[in-house]
Amino acid sequence: MGLFERDAAMTSMHGLLAEAVGGKGRVVMVTGVVATGKSELLHAFAEQALERGALPLVASATQAESDIPLGVLGQLFQNAPLREDVRAVAADLLREGAEMASPAKGDRVEQVDVQIVHSLCAVLLSLAERHPLAIVVDDVHLADRASLLCLSYLVRRSRYAPLVTVFSQAEYRRHMHGFFATEMLRQPHCTAVRLAPLSYDAALGMTAERLGEAVAKELAPEWHALSGGNPLLLRGLIEDHEAGGSAPAERYGEAVLSCLHRADPGLMQIAGWLAVLDDPALLERLLGSETASVSDAMHWLETAGLLESGRFRAEIARRTVLAELSDEVRRSVHRRAAELLHEEGADDVVIAEHLLGADATDLPWAVPVLETAALHRLDDGAVTAAVDLLKLAWRGCTDERRRTTIATVLMRAEWRINPSSPSEHLAELTDALHNGTLRGSDAVVLARALLWHGKVDDACQVLEHLKESGDTEPQTVAELIGTRLWLRCSAPPLLAHVNRSTSEQAREAVLPVRVSRRLESINALTSVLTRGPRERILGTVERILHSSRLDEMSMDTVESSLLALTYGGWPDKAAPWCDAFIEEAQSRSAPARRARLTAIRAEIAMRRGDLETAASCARQALELIPPASWGVTVGGPLANLMLASTAMGQYDKALAQVNTPVPDAMLQTRFGLHYLHARGRYHLAVDHPAAALRDFRFCGELMAEWEMDTPGFIAWRTDAAEALIRMGEQAEARALIEEQLSRCGPTASRTHGIALRLLAATSELRHRPMLLRQSTDRLQACGDRYELVRSLFDLTEAFHSVGEFRRAGIIASRTRILAQECGAQPLSQALDGDGAAAAEGQGSEISKVVAILSDAERRVAGLAAVGYTNREIAAKLFITVSTVEQHLTRIYRKLGITQRSDLPPNLELSPTMR
Repeated sequence: MGLFERDAAMTSMHGLLAEAVGGKGRVVMVTGVVATGKSELLHAFAEQALERGALPLVASATQAESDIPLGVLGQLFQNAPLREDVRAVAADLLREGAEMASPAKGDRVEQVDVQIVHSLCAVLLSLAERHPLAIVVDDVHLADRASLLCLSYLVRRSRYAPLVTVFSQAEYRRHMHGFFATEMLRQPHCTAVRLAPLSYDAALGMTAERLGEAVAKELAPEWHALSGGNPLLLRGLIEDHEAGGSAPAERYGEAVLSCLHRADPGLMQIAGWLAVLDDPALLERLLGSETASVSDAMHWLETAGLLESGRFRAEIARRTVLAELSDEVRRSVHRRAAELLHEEGADDVVIAEHLLGADATDLPWAVPVLETAALHRLDDGAVTAAVDLLKLAWRGCTDERRRTTIATVLMRAEWRINPSSPSEHLAELTDALHNGTLRGSDAVVLARALLWHGKVDDACQVLEHLKESGDTEPQTVAELIGTRLWLRCSAPPLLAHVNRSTSEQAREAVLPVRVSRRLESINALTSVLTRGPRERILGTVERILHSSRLDEMSMDTVESSLLALTYGGWPDKAAPWCDAFIEEAQSRSAPARRARLTAIRAEIAMRRGDLETAASCARQALELIPPASWGVTVGGPLANLMLASTAMGQYDKALAQVNTPVPDAMLQTRFGLHYLHARGRYHLAVDHPAAALRDFRFCGELMAEWEMDTPGFIAWRTDAAEALIRMGEQAEARALIEEQLSRCGPTASRTHGIALRLLAATSELRHRPMLLRQSTDRLQACGDRYELVRSLFDLTEAFHSVGEFRRAGIIASRTRILAQECGAQPLSQALDGDGAAAAEGQGSEISKVVAILSDAERRVAGLAAVGYTNREIAAKLFITVSTVEQHLTRIYRKLGITQRSDLPPNLELSPTMR
């Protein structure tokens, strides 16, 4: 059998046509997989035969007409140019033969009287004597048996007649009449032509004809691979491209279905099963005794261009075939696969995926497999997939205690995606607590979930229940210790409901490393909030973060560690860790965790004076989880968005956050303190100092009551003092400021700097520059650029007040640059008046001063003038901190100044230096 592409096949058939015209009968059997162009080839041949002097008689067999006796032969006679009397005789013969061949009920064998066959063939042979004939029958495998008997008779008697007979037949069909192809190929004057898939050059030419050569050269390599050389599939790709798509789409999918529907029904079934399983090896094992036929089918599907290495060439093809299957079939295939894989001892995750597809929980081993697989998926970060598995296990579980355990794990998993989703399980788990099926660490999880959703009374009842139960299991003890520490730094009013003896029990319990790490991190945060930061905490927290990742146990660990760094005065160290964990949360598809981390990132940015980043992160956190889903923790992101918007002068945006509904229970948590502080800052900015003072004092009362009144957390006294200054209560304000200063330890540079700024506001004019210089030094050291801008702004005014106009102009210029960098528009705009004019007047003088500095000194001075610390300057310029200090000493001496706040602000800085 020859293997031809379309043009080569046509050339070969033309030669046979010439021989037939010359009186030598010829038969051609064209085969090939579906949609390789057999029909087009036959139709083109019929047209060419007419042009070369032969008379084409064309028929096309179909599945719908395969039971009509002599239906195909009737098509040939219908097109034949017969005399009226001959046509009438032929019609009578066809009618009589059809009546005789019509099978009785239940009889599948069609019989035709041999005399009728002879007479019908004689009419065609007689016609060929007058005019060379080209008989063309497309899809002959679908023809009725009676027509095939007649055609077989005709071919055997046409060897020396001017007649060429061309048949096309699809490969891989379960033919009802397999005798015909065998009979044809046995004839000595028969030539077999098998159409091959398109070569790369042929595919390139076909693409270029529709889309042009340039596009064809770009796309043909990929499209030839996707189509496997199948013209129908390639045409689908071309049409998808013409419709504006850049990938295989609807037309390609339709072409795939067309191939399968035109082939044997068994192939559609195999393709459907493969679409469900997406695993050829599993398909062969599943069908067992039918493996040989499966191998044949897979080979045919690959030859037809649908598969490559046992899988669909394009995902759209698999999805399209899958969509053709009924839900019942899909579930059945998945179920059989799950049963087979379980028998073989396959991985639980693989089995569970098929159980999910089958929606099957009635198998005795299904629920344990689903549970185990869900835990593996959680460890891998595939949270959504784990939730689906847990939901199926939960629906199918009949054991109440186990069902409660599954519901708890499900609640935790859903929390990672959206904290509002688990609320539907709260009632069920609360009932389980009371009937005794929920206890231990799972009950603690329920209490925290209830608190998150603002159900404080219910949370307290759960904690009291645990307190009375006296559960001493190590896991329960560890969970209670962690909860007590977490409540201490997050919701102190609930502490009374947790047994105090758990800390002693913890010392005796042997806890896993991850649990110990979690307790250590929460304890670090508690220490920072209640006693203030200590240097040893920094080392402890960084060690914990180095060994943490966002798995089931470590979110508390990561969150507590980052906040300990932030509140402890180390936001610069917290920022890169937070960014890394946000990226991990994104890769793990855990939007809730990503939102919580992004809210912390907003807090970090706010304490570094990066207003735009703080606002952006807070806004993103509230988009990842809508405010209603944050529960009592909504105060965190709302507060930072409020603070940043207020500082940037975006008072309408800040007001929108003030007006956002919040749970009443929030004010029993740390997040309520943030909210009160931020709302007070807003009131202060819009000139409502009395309202601001109420918020600040309430915040301070709660902090004192909860023993969380540390300067690194929320310096409410300085804000209250600012409100009092606005109200003319200088003495009371100064008392608060001095109390705040007395509480500032060596690590509280930020709060110390802020307090010094406000102390200057209550001091005599002549003392203000000194106090404000001290303030700027401390704020520059801690890295809070916004608070530094506020101090520099006051320093500008102080210099103006004492007649130091030159210094005021220099400081104003520097302040304006910093204000623009951190987004403090109100301060920047306030400096656009007299300060700008004063700065411009200093331009020539600054130029003269700068001229005496070397290039290296100018680079150091430029960075120092806009607020970079010595360590940051060293990193940017790739020099040591000691070298920076030496440069600054020489710069101060040359310029006749004593500190960096006196540096000219408008030295030239390259983008890399910035």
